[in-house]
Amino acid sequence: MSGVVGELARASDALARPTLRLLDGKWGAFRVAVLRSAFSRDQRSIQVDALHAQIDTFLDEMLAEGIDVPASESGRGLCKDWVKKQWLFRDNAPDGSLVYSLTSASLEALDLVQSLSRDRALVSESRLNMILETVRRWATEASADPQDRIDRLSAQISELEAERRRITAGGTVAAASDDRMLDGYANLMDLIGQLPSDFKRVEEAMLDMHRQILKDLRDEERMVGDVLDEYLEGQDRLLRTTPHGRAFDGAFELLRDADLMSELRENIQLLLDHPAAVALEARDIGEMRGTVAVIRQGTRDVLDQRHRLSKTLKEHIVTNDPLAERELERVLRGIQRELTTWMETAGPRSAVDVPLLPPIVKIGHLRDRMWDPASAAVPPPLAQADDDIPEPPSIEELRAAGGPSLEQMRDALIGALNDAGVATAGEVFNGLPIELRRPVEILGLLHTIASLDDPSIAAGGTEDYQAIRPDGQHRGFGVPTALLSSHHAERLAAAADEGTIDV
Repeated sequence: MSGVVGELARASDALARPTLRLLDGKWGAFRVAVLRSAFSRDQRSIQVDALHAQIDTFLDEMLAEGIDVPASESGRGLCKDWVKKQWLFRDNAPDGSLVYSLTSASLEALDLVQSLSRDRALVSESRLNMILETVRRWATEASADPQDRIDRLSAQISELEAERRRITAGGTVAAASDDRMLDGYANLMDLIGQLPSDFKRVEEAMLDMHRQILKDLRDEERMVGDVLDEYLEGQDRLLRTTPHGRAFDGAFELLRDADLMSELRENIQLLLDHPAAVALEARDIGEMRGTVAVIRQGTRDVLDQRHRLSKTLKEHIVTNDPLAERELERVLRGIQRELTTWMETAGPRSAVDVPLLPPIVKIGHLRDRMWDPASAAVPPPLAQADDDIPEPPSIEELRAAGGPSLEQMRDALIGALNDAGVATAGEVFNGLPIELRRPVEILGLLHTIASLDDPSIAAGGTEDYQAIRPDGQHRGFGVPTALLSSHHAERLAAAADEGTIDV
């Protein structure tokens, strides 16, 4: 037989999957355009209401351009339909809000469209070399013969040493051509584009396992220990036997190797520094730079889903009471024994009136606190404390603890500038009387200088202000240097006479 029946079954199964159903039909291009415009590598999830409004905006823009869109559909209706068809996934975000995210089927469909939209050769030297290198590496690891392994490693070492000697002896080292680099970029983009869908498949497999475990726990048809054993076996089987599970396991090991992650970033930057990188689109460059972020985010999503699954098991095990279950089992067995005894003497139509619920016990209100005469006693009178009242602070003490003395600071600044001609604000401050050198007076001085509104005052750098607290302690402050002159003193005096300076 030709096997066409089996091929037909496999093709029918593939075409029935959500990946190809998203691309099929009249609205395939519409769905791809909307999902690609709404989601990106950086925007992996969108709040429910936000995506509804965004799709409504897309529909209005297309209608304005005369483009045919699904009739009588809104953003909410489309999202609801796409969730049902497994193109969108709705879940709770860490903050408790509902969000949409793309399923693995949608990611595969969008990556397929993206790869088809790129101009690249299907067979190239770069791709063939990649195949040869991969086959050579796995053939080395697949061999169980120690001598064969040694011969393969020796051949690789000899080849590398020969190339090293050639370069050391002055041999030329030419960078790859633009065509070769563009071909390598295309192959690399294909590999990077497969990562999100691989991680999403692991996350969805974890979610399916979560739903099955919840069903088993709620049905109570199986022991908790059996459910837990199946979870551990299923998790190990998912990560060890499925391609996307092995991809996640490898990514997890990669994230734990800081040196390897650093090497990956450096190599990607080296690829983008090649002159051929100017031919890449900005979207492709962004995806290549975000490779580490894609690996980290995909691994985090899978670990979060696994944490939710483990949390569900933990909560059920903690809240489940084995003693109560055994007690209920003893009661049910006792009832079964009594029924067996009763059936030995009862007739075929005998009945027993068994109430479904026990009678309600009527208990009056019981006093839970007795009357205490001490609680009704009058509190003792307050003692007089006139002799303990401290002396009130003086006016000078209050002024020392208050804000800056703006008027006195202005007059002192005018006098100092008239005497010195030219001076910095720090020199003026350090020469003021002690009562005007409190730390808060620095703010008053800066406020007075700012009222001049003269940018030429700023001289650059900082100078030291030696302030004296009311208790006599000295404190130094670094303040931007302000150069003042007698001209500024005249302006301050004139402004004070006109009443335009707030004191």
